[in-house]
Amino acid sequence: MKKSIYIMALGAFGIITTEFGIIGIMPAIAKHFNVSIDTAGWLLSGFALTIALTGPFSVLLTSKINRKWMMCLVLLTFVASNILSAVSPNFTVLMIARILPAFLHPVFWAVATVAASKQVEPKDAPKAVSVVLGGLSVATVLGVPITTYISELINWQASFYVSGVINLIAFAALLAFVPSMPVTEKQSVKSQLVILKKGQMWVNLVATMIMIAGIFATYSFLAEYLGKISSMDGTQISIMLLLFGATGIAGNWVTGIALSKNVMLTTRFFLLSLVGIHLLAYTFGGLFIPMTAIVGIWGFIHTGGFLIGQTRSTSEAPEAPELAASLMVSFGNAGVSLGTFLGGLVIKSFGVHHVIWISILLLLVALALTYVYVGRRSAVTEKEREQEADEPVLVPEEAVLEL
Repeated sequence: MKKSIYIMALGAFGIITTEFGIIGIMPAIAKHFNVSIDTAGWLLSGFALTIALTGPFSVLLTSKINRKWMMCLVLLTFVASNILSAVSPNFTVLMIARILPAFLHPVFWAVATVAASKQVEPKDAPKAVSVVLGGLSVATVLGVPITTYISELINWQASFYVSGVINLIAFAALLAFVPSMPVTEKQSVKSQLVILKKGQMWVNLVATMIMIAGIFATYSFLAEYLGKISSMDGTQISIMLLLFGATGIAGNWVTGIALSKNVMLTTRFFLLSLVGIHLLAYTFGGLFIPMTAIVGIWGFIHTGGFLIGQTRSTSEAPEAPELAASLMVSFGNAGVSLGTFLGGLVIKSFGVHHVIWISILLLLVALALTYVYVGRRSAVTEKEREQEADEPVLVPEEAVLEL
């Protein structure tokens, strides 16, 4: 892998530390501003909802700007956001500070993932993208637990300062080591919008949204779950989040390899495994030692979600990969927002222990959608289906005539 791919992964690490670092410190913020935990959840879901609504537009409007300088601007915006969050005098200002960088968040992901995939052979594209998305896994290993630990050690404001420093380091590395990326192939907006006519891409995007919603309905409140159900203190929760992310790095790598071999089989196995681990968490959540093992396995499985969504979405739109990637980011973050919202409703009505069930329901719906096919399938997917000997091969009429 080229060095620039790892530098972009560092940028992803900085962004995700800001976006998801709030998960570990949400209880402290709710207590400080005297708001309920489901209201505090909007610090995550509001961020994600902004991305969902503006992502494709942000990518289209910035599609002609040098990709390196665009990524640098995104990281600087995240630095400013963290500083403003740390000095927020009330919950409203904190909410505004959180939302501001969300407008540019999808630009970084679209640019970084597409740039990574173009620097390797097509068959290795999922592996290259998994390196960039590995920044997400490392953020859960170091970023989220560090912000949680800093909050316990000092205060939640210090956690935002730490996130700001991480983004600043990522900016400096990007500025110093990544070469200029001028846009040489300038596509018109109209030519990129052609992909919106692809029915299968929309099916994949909706499936991704529901899958991510299922993942985050519980994960967004994991610190609360471990505290209330597993009776863990702040330090123990930090360690659990560290374990969750550590196994996630390995899981992200394994998912990238599996996707390179068979996208659909990997997707279905991922969803079934995640349903299983949620059932285990519900059953043994009140037992400290079993829950420790469950969290480790959970992290290993969990981290592949965004990579799966990215691969399935962009494979259907090779003619406009950045727009397709931005749509995936938008639908994925819509899933984060939807999952957090539904999780908050369940917690408010039935308690945090029962939040598991909304995750399971959503994941099963996402699994059902993997069996929905619209129109012609991509060449890669057709080949995969032909290789699945235990399933009937659905070949389009045109292909039958050719044979």
